Amino acid sequence: MRYSQDHKAQTHQRIIKEASGLFRRDGIGATGLQPLMKSMGLTHGGFYAHFSSKNELVEKALQHAAGQVDGLCAELFSQPQPLNAFIDAYLSEWHLTSPHEGCPLPTMSSEMAQQGQASATTDYVIDARLKQIQDTLHGPDVEDQSIVIFATLVGALVLARGAENAELKEKILDATRSALKQPTVQA
Repeated sequence: MRYSQDHKAQTHQRIIKEASGLFRRDGIGATGLQPLMKSMGLTHGGFYAHFSSKNELVEKALQHAAGQVDGLCAELFSQPQPLNAFIDAYLSEWHLTSPHEGCPLPTMSSEMAQQGQASATTDYVIDARLKQIQDTLHGPDVEDQSIVIFATLVGALVLARGAENAELKEKILDATRSALKQPTVQA
């Protein structure tokens, strides 16, 4: 049975959206193509009608995640205290427990680096957040300060997600949030 081009485009987007969430939640290596396609009621062989390789899907899924995060960050950085709003959201219970909807860097970037899959989309996500953070800072070395802040946020989230103890998770997020929101860090 032949499907319309519109149907194929819609299916293509559904696969990207589903993979984006799964890669962020479970990791790239742990997300097999067969279970991904089966979860959507599609065949494994049908994957290759849409993508030439898993690597191509990874890049498109990362681009999808970047678009989602851009929208959220635009909203956060329009708040009266934008950096504090961003810090609170990044280190929130929601972001801790909803990796499939949040920033792709804590789950996807380290795995991509280990596989030698550098990505211009990863650079884009990093640069976009650094620029938004820099725009909230004052004084010398705002570029370096923004790198430290963002790297600290990503690292804290990775540690908190990896901890089993709920109190330890909360302590990591609270201590990092408190340290980054100190006037000396943002001044």
